[in-house]
Amino acid sequence: MSQPAAPTVDTLLLGIGNRLLSDEGVGSRVIDYLEANPLADPAVQLLDGGTLSFTLAGEIAAHPYLIVVDAARTGNPPGTLCCYPGDELERHLARAAGSVHEVGLQDLLDISRLSDSFPKRRALIGIEPLSLDWGEELSPPVAAALPQVRAMVVELLRQWRSETV
Repeated sequence: MSQPAAPTVDTLLLGIGNRLLSDEGVGSRVIDYLEANPLADPAVQLLDGGTLSFTLAGEIAAHPYLIVVDAARTGNPPGTLCCYPGDELERHLARAAGSVHEVGLQDLLDISRLSDSFPKRRALIGIEPLSLDWGEELSPPVAAALPQVRAMVVELLRQWRSETV
């Protein structure tokens, strides 16, 4: 009897942020949360991208779908989620160019575009931070948002997989 083929990993879920700066590390903490509370989707690769590096360009290029999770200042109450799908992701990064790792994310997307490996579907899930001070723990409102991030990821994947690219 042959074994069923393993599903192709088509989605990179990339959490970014600095774990030493409280809520700035929320993207990395989301990866921890999803490892403890799996998505039950074998086609998703979880990756803690830390404060970003050009070495992530190959990982982005290897996946047609990309979800990035990061802290995002939007002026909403701490812990509020926002989602920037498709071209909205690039528009958000252009407005938020003050963060070192957001500039790096735009650079990584530019590399994938130039190498003809730009993700067909992409989104940034942002979480409004309360504190960006030194600290290794998320603030209570940001920590309380982690299950909502998981639900948003599940919904994005459901939408993308039901659409024809």
